[in-house]
Amino acid sequence: MRFLKKVLLAVTLCGVTLAAMASPQEPKNGVEYQTLATPQPTPAGKKIEVIEFFAYYCPHCNAFEGELSAWVKKQGDSIVFKRVHVHRDESVLPQQRLFFTLEALGLVEQYHAKIFHAMHVERNRLNSDEAVFDFAEKAGIDRKKFIDTYNSFGVAGRVRHANAMMEAYKVDSWPMVAIDGRFITSPAMADEGVKAARTEAQLHAEAIAVMDFLVAKAKAEKK
Repeated sequence: MRFLKKVLLAVTLCGVTLAAMASPQEPKNGVEYQTLATPQPTPAGKKIEVIEFFAYYCPHCNAFEGELSAWVKKQGDSIVFKRVHVHRDESVLPQQRLFFTLEALGLVEQYHAKIFHAMHVERNRLNSDEAVFDFAEKAGIDRKKFIDTYNSFGVAGRVRHANAMMEAYKVDSWPMVAIDGRFITSPAMADEGVKAARTEAQLHAEAIAVMDFLVAKAKAEKK
């Protein structure tokens, strides 16, 4: 009987220890997320602005897209979600202009996933203007209208603004998510505290948890 009690006690203590290990800790500033030294302006009101900094060529952005889209849908109208295509070098500029052209035409949601598929499944690099124009035409977009918008001052201005935003938000890797103009996190950053993730899916789950925390924090501070 005494032996049985010791076994039960050991099992109980083990269970408590495992539960403590499994229970998530609150994300820490400077570890799983960072607070910007200079907050950026966001839309007025109680909605929380969420910005994804991404690139079409980026395999990690492609992998994160499905879970991020599901998360955004789950938030409903409590957030304002935006995407910003980042710059790297001249080879990425056609993809960046492609995104902002679609944005100007109100077609991002219709073609966003298709572009990721074209680049990462069909291996279409979309690294020249003509490659982008051909893709748009084959996708069913009026070629002349697309080219006119692509070459417009408006799209050029969006590209410049995106590059300025990268500097303001201290974006040096992607995908990166900015919340309420004050906080930034990413799948890699969200794992910094424990470095427990072994797969990209686990990194994504950790990032989503940190994003939930930051949105809740921003909402509470707006009340």
